[in-house]
Amino acid sequence: MSTARFPEGFVWGVSTSAYQIEGATGEDGRGPSIWDVFPGGRNGDPACDHYRRYADDVRLMKDLGMAAYRFSVSWPRVMPDGKGRLNEPGLDFYDRLVDELLAAGIAPYATLYHWDLPQALEDEGGWTSRDTAHRFADYTRAVHDRLGDRVGTWFTLNEPWVAAFLGYGSGVHAPGRRSAAEAFVGAHHMLLAHGLALEALRSAGAQRAGIVLNLSPVLTPGQLGDLSSQPSEEDAEAVKRIDALHNRQFLDPVLRGSYPADLLPVVERIAGLGHIRDGDLDLIGRPIDLLGVNYYTPTAVQAQPGAAGDASFPGSEGVLFCSVPTAVTAMGWPIVPSGLTLLLSRLSREYPGTELMITENGADFVDVLTPEGIHDIERTSFIEEHLRALRVSLDEGARVSGYLVWSLLDCVEWADGYRRKFGLVHVDLETQRRRLKDSALWYRDVIARNGLPDGRPRRPTLETVAARAGVSRATVSRVVNGEASVSAEARDAVLRAVRELGYVPNAAARSLVTRRTDAVALVLSEPRQGGDALIAAIVRYVTSMLEGAGKQITLMLADTAESRRRVLQHVEARQADGVVLLPPDDHGPLAEQLARTGVPVVLLGRPAVASLVPHVDVDNAGGAGAATAHLLERGRRRIAMICGPTDLVAVQDRLAGHRDVLHEAGLRPLLALAGPDRESGAESARRLLADHPELDAVLATSDDLAIGALRAAREAGRRVPDDLAVVGFGDIDAASCTTPALTTVRVPARDQALALARLLLSRLDGRHAGPVVLPARLVVRDST
Repeated sequence: MSTARFPEGFVWGVSTSAYQIEGATGEDGRGPSIWDVFPGGRNGDPACDHYRRYADDVRLMKDLGMAAYRFSVSWPRVMPDGKGRLNEPGLDFYDRLVDELLAAGIAPYATLYHWDLPQALEDEGGWTSRDTAHRFADYTRAVHDRLGDRVGTWFTLNEPWVAAFLGYGSGVHAPGRRSAAEAFVGAHHMLLAHGLALEALRSAGAQRAGIVLNLSPVLTPGQLGDLSSQPSEEDAEAVKRIDALHNRQFLDPVLRGSYPADLLPVVERIAGLGHIRDGDLDLIGRPIDLLGVNYYTPTAVQAQPGAAGDASFPGSEGVLFCSVPTAVTAMGWPIVPSGLTLLLSRLSREYPGTELMITENGADFVDVLTPEGIHDIERTSFIEEHLRALRVSLDEGARVSGYLVWSLLDCVEWADGYRRKFGLVHVDLETQRRRLKDSALWYRDVIARNGLPDGRPRRPTLETVAARAGVSRATVSRVVNGEASVSAEARDAVLRAVRELGYVPNAAARSLVTRRTDAVALVLSEPRQGGDALIAAIVRYVTSMLEGAGKQITLMLADTAESRRRVLQHVEARQADGVVLLPPDDHGPLAEQLARTGVPVVLLGRPAVASLVPHVDVDNAGGAGAATAHLLERGRRRIAMICGPTDLVAVQDRLAGHRDVLHEAGLRPLLALAGPDRESGAESARRLLADHPELDAVLATSDDLAIGALRAAREAGRRVPDDLAVVGFGDIDAASCTTPALTTVRVPARDQALALARLLLSRLDGRHAGPVVLPARLVVRDST
């Protein structure tokens, strides 16, 4: 078979990180890291037990033909207190690992910091303290003193954007701080640490040194569909601002020795510039030998006046982060291989002469374990498509010297724990047994030929298996479902074809095989909070789209315990190929019970309890945040929120978005609880106006509550909007007919319906799907 060859000397390998695979967090003198105490558990132990099993893991890499292994050194394993005393057993471990790699013919690439800051340094200020950067330089010298005679390639930091803005900005990563100012200060100190470590490595004679950045092309939704499309001036500004926050904040200091001019005013407004001292950027901008590029997915944004900023992107007010309408990984990350080509083209154009290496690229998918193997066709396809995108970049002149898959092993995915599966190698967490997935074997062949096959792997279908086995599709269906009414000869032929083709009978296939009903159950509970119009619109559009796809719709109610039992029995009997469940508020455990049947299920609305069932939701927090920001921009400072019913997840999210924006403005929330109807909204507004005569704005979690508030304002003699601004949520038909017309947050019923239908059809096709979150847009009318 001919191949799409890569250049001679192209480096193939894998990446891991210490905390995610090593385990042994309390052994041989290792000190605690910030991840050992966040969010209160030792998720990194035993991890993959790599600390004890490293030799076996190196043998796996050798068998797969890896030329390079990028690992990270654990700072708390080497310096338990982050400074001062060295822990010799910790250094001894990396001695043994490097020697094992070299004996196997694998080049060791060492990353000095992959997010596991010693807790002792965090107690002294962490990355918000300038001293931490100097302690990192000391640590770098100590590690190079021990390993520098055998390690030729060094990376200082891995993904400082994540460590700074998820760790110190949004708080979803360790150490869990939530301060926009601290995020910017921490980011600069990490870059300073890179500069100081680079200086230490150079003075010690390191052969090659660089940094690893997570980079993401920033585009409008329109550009994602057509790169030639020209965004509006407002959307172009939004793209430029997010690109500065995510990409150029790190690229420009490292490769140009300066911060982007359009970023500095944002930093100054939020954090000041006192932490950036004379000489810092000269140090940070010293030449590197290699830029590590971690690419997973692009970022889609557009302008939305009044939108609240994302805590992970301080300074992003007025920018809406959009969902990307494409296939996604199990983490919900959009799969856009062309984004890698776009990114490498941009780096080659704007930072010419920089040697690049893809240091992370991979995907989380739900793996199906079978006795014959782990046939992870999705992961194989993901890697292949990205390698083809990389090959295009090489043809266009990009200087890319290698490709390292993330990751070798299924491991601890930070705050997500053990449930994410990025590895080429499956790890049984109970026994620590390693099993090569099909993607590992495929990657081994790519390495051996230094190139890709011309043909692309296609997901085997029931028809493919039937053709190979020389039987009917129905026979394959019966074999897959374990039915006895199949001859031994036919069964053997089918099973042989399944093994040869790597066919995996996924949930969708199992729901279709013995009884192809072409029916979808549309399950309704009694809508609350005036949801009748929304549910009616969604039923209309979901039905229209699914019937257009050849599905028959079975409408079912789930408003009582008995009716929910009947729904479950209906699905367990395989009388439906899939289920659309809306809304989830009254269903209790029904969603999870349905998911366990193996029939594809999708939900309307985010469930109250974390679930692996894909759902379609609206950005309720962002919508409420945009409405609150709109009121603040118009000078309103005494803002109350009427919320209810508070047991609804959507209401809780709207409350959270409102609170976050008020907190950023230094204001405290004023809340009034309500029921679902207009009278309840009016009563809550009456109490608020009586108790707080200085009130100048009300935000309600539904239009019905807001309409009630308008009535109460009239009764109290308050003029809207002169004395009191009122905002609702939902944009029901009545919202535009009130006096004055109601400003509200539009919940896109049609878009939710189409997203639900697409999500279910994707699952019926056997593709994994994550949650879809649609933007909620502020509609400004006379009431504000």
